[in-house]
Amino acid sequence: MTSFTELNIHPSILKALEAEGYTNPTPIQEKAIPLILKHKDILGCAQTGTGKTAAFAIPIIQILSEEKIDPNVKRKLRCLILTPTRELAIQIGESFANYGRNSDLKYRVIYGGVKQHKQVEALRQGVDILIATPGRLLDLVGQKHLSLHTIQFFVLDEADRMLDMGFVHDVKKVIKNLPSKRQSLFFSATMPPDILKLAGSILVNPSKVEVTPVSSTAEKINQAVYMVDKENKNKLLIHILKDPAIERVLVFTRTKHGADKVTKELIRNQIPSLAIHGNKSQNSRQEALKKFKAKTIRVLVATDIAARGIDIDELTHVINYELPNIPESYVHRIGRTGRAGASGITFGFCSADEKEFLRDIEKLIKIKVPVIEEHPFPLLNHHVQKPAPKPQRPPRAERTSSNPGVAKKSSFGKKRSFFKR
Repeated sequence: MTSFTELNIHPSILKALEAEGYTNPTPIQEKAIPLILKHKDILGCAQTGTGKTAAFAIPIIQILSEEKIDPNVKRKLRCLILTPTRELAIQIGESFANYGRNSDLKYRVIYGGVKQHKQVEALRQGVDILIATPGRLLDLVGQKHLSLHTIQFFVLDEADRMLDMGFVHDVKKVIKNLPSKRQSLFFSATMPPDILKLAGSILVNPSKVEVTPVSSTAEKINQAVYMVDKENKNKLLIHILKDPAIERVLVFTRTKHGADKVTKELIRNQIPSLAIHGNKSQNSRQEALKKFKAKTIRVLVATDIAARGIDIDELTHVINYELPNIPESYVHRIGRTGRAGASGITFGFCSADEKEFLRDIEKLIKIKVPVIEEHPFPLLNHHVQKPAPKPQRPPRAERTSSNPGVAKKSSFGKKRSFFKR
């Protein structure tokens, strides 16, 4: 097994990694770090939980630390990491702080949803590494608070989620502001054609790093599904949570409203829970995440977008309260557990109208998800209730008065009053 010392990593970084409890690199770290140190562009395909943040953070810290910087001159921005969500940006920032604790590099995390004053002040003082979400980054560039012309490293992380969230045009605007001579690192959990097309516009002769098949699920994650009527999902969730072995669980819903409803029902049943989604303020989202990590709440209910970037050690359980209608989202959801080689357990709740989603998921992951037959709330309604079709109105030419002796009035025959108010 390869060790970090064999990857030509600087002793000061090795010391920081040792303090974090890292001894051996994950497969993507073992493959990507040497290539990045050789100044190669990278096209990386890796699902969440494989250690990809360290795969690009460690070599970037090493290369930037080796460059001599005049302490009397304001630092220029040399590295930009673009990521889709605030949570993921904060997580990446924490990783840079941990791995670079023995360097004098300065980093900053910027994102929307908060006042920009403190972010602008930090940028004025000079930073080496910037981790940003697209919207706030472009705002500050447009206001001339920030220039991207000195960038040496550009990292696009979670590219597939970036496109899912509609950021493709923002990403292209950012790329236009970057210098043509740079080292670019592109990471995505999936590689559909539109992602490859975007990668082709960013990378130059990239080295491909792939540690798992596209859209595969972690082998050590035990998956199962409950067939249950939609109206009984709350009862089933509470029944499952009677198991004291489930100390912490991340529960996924498709909508923000759904996340709030599930949370209220859990709290009503004395199960400490909080919701995290796009309508929550940044402070409340971070507070919920903090409490979940500290185990002061047992259940965190989340939507896909809010949960992307949640990195929680020893999270053993994920429950898909609602199956996602995009099968790739299932891969990301269950990837919250079984991280860095650990084992994990995931349950899905499938109602009649979600059977098609389950088939799409199984087709993508090439696994038949086992069905748990024995539970108190089995699926009784096996047929999807389709809404009754609305009666079709006849074409205008065919409409006639109910009295066949009365001619149809022209629209010009209506009385209009131009003077009465």
